[in-house]
Amino acid sequence: MAEPIADFYAVIPAGGIGSRLWPLSRAGAPKFLHDLTGSGQTLLRDTWDRLEPLAGRDRIAVVTGRAHRAAVERELPGVPDKNVFLESEPRDSAAAIGLAAAILARREPDVIIGSFAADHVIRGTQVFDWAVRQAVATAREGYICTIGIPPVEPSVGFGYIKKGDEIVVEGAPEAALVERFVEKPDLETARTYFTDRSYLWNAGMFITRADVLLAELERNQPELHAGLLELAEAWDDRDARGPVVDRVWPTLTKIAIDYAVAEPAADRGRLAVVPGHFDWDDVGDFASLAKLNTHGRNDLAILGENARILADASSGIVVSQTKRVISVIGVKDIVIVDTEDALLVTTSEHAQRVKGVVDALKVNGQGDVL
Repeated sequence: MAEPIADFYAVIPAGGIGSRLWPLSRAGAPKFLHDLTGSGQTLLRDTWDRLEPLAGRDRIAVVTGRAHRAAVERELPGVPDKNVFLESEPRDSAAAIGLAAAILARREPDVIIGSFAADHVIRGTQVFDWAVRQAVATAREGYICTIGIPPVEPSVGFGYIKKGDEIVVEGAPEAALVERFVEKPDLETARTYFTDRSYLWNAGMFITRADVLLAELERNQPELHAGLLELAEAWDDRDARGPVVDRVWPTLTKIAIDYAVAEPAADRGRLAVVPGHFDWDDVGDFASLAKLNTHGRNDLAILGENARILADASSGIVVSQTKRVISVIGVKDIVIVDTEDALLVTTSEHAQRVKGVVDALKVNGQGDVL
């Protein structure tokens, strides 16, 4: 087994509730704290296990909300206390990843960081390792590097990266410039991208020198950059940290890392991409969760330790957190999620619309089930 990368630090942003997986995923038990694949452990733990051989257990940081600290530390008993960076409230990915970069750059000025979401499913560890090592080699040359996934179908659920000219980087034979980012397309456009093969799925993984990331933030989001530096300066002083976080964190610009860093870097020819030839899914809705657990067969996925499901001639997914008997007869692509205080019934075709239910519950003052 290859040794951990000496100058590399892995960062796991563990935030967001995964609203398209409601009512399974909620504010108090977000997606990354669930076992959604039958592996026997949570997505967060799976992510840690993938990254430990690359970084070593003492060089993995987790950025999460204060409310989730205890659960994260239960899932990751090996994470050092100094590497748990707590957000007082969600401020989107640029603030989360930028905070980690600013803290780690003060501790180790030449450090390379890699950001990997806590709630994605990846299969093919050796291929994943190779992609990360190529991305680190590319980052050493001053690029911000992302890992793009060659599409296996014309998906409308993911954003895309348009791969441009190849670049010469020792240790990264597949590295290329990113020509542009593309938002989630309609089906006809997705089919065009799938045929083109120069388009990759945007998996939201970013590998870069911390100082390069911070310089990009300073260029594009100077107020956010200034706030992050102020936080980092106080972070390792326990007495100073709390008051500074309470004062500065709520003022940080709320913006995604794609818009704050990746897209501007691509426009200037400083964003690279390495293809990741491994199975990847962001488990963005119940349709993708059904695919993960049926392995492409036309049948019914069942999740839940004590699920009591009777099924006949049906396909889709049933998630049960109760002792209720659920009978599913003669329905195709059904989605049923049964919890103690909420029941969801939809189809795979409409799975992306679950977020609208969550938004409606907020507006109607029914946040007790969120």
